[in-house]
Amino acid sequence: MRIFISSVRRGLDEERDSLPGLISALGHTPVRFEDFSAQATPSREACLAALASADVCLFLLGPKYGHIFPETGQSATHDEWVAAQAAGIPRLVYRKLQVEFEPAQVDFTRIVQAYATGVFRDSFETTPELQTKVVQKIKELEAGTSPLSFARLAAPPELRWTIDDTSINPLAGNDVPLLELHVLPLNFVGHSDRELEQLSTSLVDRIRTAGLVRGDIALSPSRSRDHAAVSVPSGRPRSWDAPQPGELAEVRLYKTGQISTRATLPKDGLGSILDAEALPQQITDLLKFIGALNIVQQDRIVVAAGVSCSARTSVDRFDPHQSRRSARLSHLSNFTLRTEADESVTLAALSTGAKEVAGPLSRALIRQHPTAR
Repeated sequence: MRIFISSVRRGLDEERDSLPGLISALGHTPVRFEDFSAQATPSREACLAALASADVCLFLLGPKYGHIFPETGQSATHDEWVAAQAAGIPRLVYRKLQVEFEPAQVDFTRIVQAYATGVFRDSFETTPELQTKVVQKIKELEAGTSPLSFARLAAPPELRWTIDDTSINPLAGNDVPLLELHVLPLNFVGHSDRELEQLSTSLVDRIRTAGLVRGDIALSPSRSRDHAAVSVPSGRPRSWDAPQPGELAEVRLYKTGQISTRATLPKDGLGSILDAEALPQQITDLLKFIGALNIVQQDRIVVAAGVSCSARTSVDRFDPHQSRRSARLSHLSNFTLRTEADESVTLAALSTGAKEVAGPLSRALIRQHPTAR
């Protein structure tokens, strides 16, 4: 594994310098911004380039917040946290005890500690203690244990499906299939009006921070009694016959705590495509995106997926460079593609376990398609 070490140097010099040799001795590759930049204060690009190559991110939290980049108003470690969160990279966090944190670092630590999705957190007082804990955790990662735990539900959850809501004016048009993905936290009392108002105000910024939408795309927020929503217009020219990958079209946050996304499927001149390779990757990306919104905090969630306007889809291979010359559409004019929400899963489904969850969801949708039988 390539293990990225993220921390400031001040207050953590000894601990930070003790880890590369330890990681190498365990047979893995340590990655630091120093490997990508000769500057004492690294550029933001160097930090993010170093992180992008990693399989695991190891964060050390000490007393100092660090140099603030004018581009983001955040430190390198804070930027790296956001980038790792958006990319769904596994994160190991170790906080140093018995030291006084400066105010900005206190605020950043609250953000890290408030975020529960797939994150391992621990603390240390001495360098040897840190080394022992890092070795133990790396050996656990080597064993490849799944971060997910599934449990059957005693009763079907009350999910809101936009497929069933006839009052919704589909964002992509009346006849364009949309992939919808729903995440419902269990044992959650729901958001109050005040909380939903606050989350509604921050939803646009959360979506941009999560990294799935380009910065130049104009987002359109809206609000109703039971949910807040943000519409995402297409970022590509809409030529009728040009192949287009799937794109995020809408994010909804309900008072119940349910978060739903709608996205176009990959398509070309012959329509939308359920691709056995592209669909699980799209669902994986959407699960990680929902996790990166940093709203769901409960230990267990329910995940479900469906496709609207299913009759206008076909099971095929999507080629981003060339449209198909023929497509096999179903002879049925009306059928539903929807997964059964019959079990819960741990919150890691929104980060390190997203790919493992996306596979069965996508296969279930494709199996239901009449042309796949």
